[in-house]
Amino acid sequence: MISDAVKKGIERAPHRALFKAMGYTDKELVRPLIGIANSANEIIPGHVHLDKIVDAVKAGVYMAGGLPIVFGTIGVCDGIAMNHEGMKYSLASREVIADSVEIMARSHAFDGLVLVPNCDKIIPGMVMAAARLDLPAVVISGGPMLAGRDPEKKDGRIDLITVFEAVGAVRSGKMSAEALTVIENEACPTCGSCAGMFTANSMNCLTEAIGIAMPGNGTIPAVMAGRIRLAKDTGIQIMHLVQKNITPRQVMNEEAFINALTVDMALGCSTNTVLHLAAIAREAGVDLGLDKVNEISSRTPNLCHLSPAGKHHVEDLDRAGGIQAVLKELSTAGLIHERCLTVTGKSVGENIRKSSVKDQDVIRPHGAPYRPEGGLAVLYGNLAPRGCVVKQSAVCREMLRHEGPARVFDSEEGATEAIMGGRIKKGEVIVIRYEGPKGGPGMREMLTPTSAIAGMGLEAEVALITDGRFSGGTRGASIGHVSPEAMDGGPIAAVEDGDLIAIDIPRKKIDVKITEEDLRRRLSRWKRPEPKISSGYLYRYAQKVSSADEGAVLM
Repeated sequence: MISDAVKKGIERAPHRALFKAMGYTDKELVRPLIGIANSANEIIPGHVHLDKIVDAVKAGVYMAGGLPIVFGTIGVCDGIAMNHEGMKYSLASREVIADSVEIMARSHAFDGLVLVPNCDKIIPGMVMAAARLDLPAVVISGGPMLAGRDPEKKDGRIDLITVFEAVGAVRSGKMSAEALTVIENEACPTCGSCAGMFTANSMNCLTEAIGIAMPGNGTIPAVMAGRIRLAKDTGIQIMHLVQKNITPRQVMNEEAFINALTVDMALGCSTNTVLHLAAIAREAGVDLGLDKVNEISSRTPNLCHLSPAGKHHVEDLDRAGGIQAVLKELSTAGLIHERCLTVTGKSVGENIRKSSVKDQDVIRPHGAPYRPEGGLAVLYGNLAPRGCVVKQSAVCREMLRHEGPARVFDSEEGATEAIMGGRIKKGEVIVIRYEGPKGGPGMREMLTPTSAIAGMGLEAEVALITDGRFSGGTRGASIGHVSPEAMDGGPIAAVEDGDLIAIDIPRKKIDVKITEEDLRRRLSRWKRPEPKISSGYLYRYAQKVSSADEGAVLM
């Protein structure tokens, strides 16, 4: 066992003495050491209950003959961090989480890992660590939140995005402050990751699709007893993986990433999945370029319309059969690599053999999808030579093709102030730059401006383009990850107020309508601005982080 390095032999007596200081017995120390990465805290609704999940994992590990050992990791709540300096730390925290899991696993010679995240950057950070370490590992998340109920509408359901969009409605005089308070009190009724197909739930579903989590991980609601049972089963299963030496790189190969991207397109996941899958693939030694997104999207039907794109929530997806049912439906169309190994010890095909779709409104048949193409698209053009990303399944038909004059802002705050102040005109294209991985630094999500646009009823008339990124809860013509970013001297740095910007999502094109000569001339005069932060972690992060098209990873 790997853990023999800290517990076996005469020379390890001091090590054993330290274990015994914590109450471990000789009988326990002959067991495999299973590290449990616990990201529980009291600031994230998706993490406030994770100690209960961890207790269930520990029970499973102990039942199966292992010694469970819990350690902590950090976590940022993207909703609370939104629209202030805190959001600069969100994506950057992913690297700290991956590094901390690596440090704990290597320092203490764990034989296997159970990773217990639930929200946006914590999930990919832990999966990156699993791929990097290549120790037997399983992910078990805390599960999705239940949707809230709108007291003003019969059978109406709401979620966190409803609150963000209601702020825009209040600002534009379409809703009273009292009505906003009612929505605020009802939108998030339970613990768990926010109820729609936002980034957290997108990534939890993709851990299941890629095979690094047990069936049900992506969709069983946080408050259901089934989540606790799954956690116990996960604790038992890690022991089987340790015994058989099944490791993440055996599971997360190129075909598994193609499966994950295919499910991503079918579900209509967050644009952030493009960043995170690229980062995980890099750790796993798999080449996953942006071109794969359009290639897979072109052949994958969009089977689900989950919030923010539609009326359904993750609890509905669970009731309809969950990710295994989505995999089964896609497999009947020949779109899934069924031979891929998963942490069940079985192949994808074996896992889905008895799965079925229980509600064809939530998971459409592949022959009658919501859209013939997948949920995401990568656009290219003189504004984004290395690509940018849009959640096309959440764009209204009128905005799939749009041309309008640019309104340029060098920060999210400037754009938000103009939107909230009613200074954005119909037809305009808002450009927010210097918010990329280096320029932000940290590539902030911009749910506040996009939700304000939607709440004001402008999502069919205004587009937003940025070298930053968007929440999985964003809808409308919101185009992010523009690469190269402005801080690297990308073309977005040369855009001026009034320049016509042409967006053609069906043709995967985005251009600023100026001549190549004018673009070169403007860029030749460009000077890199001073960094917004000049000390601490974010300063160091900005010096080392790669472009968004490479996953915004530390190099």
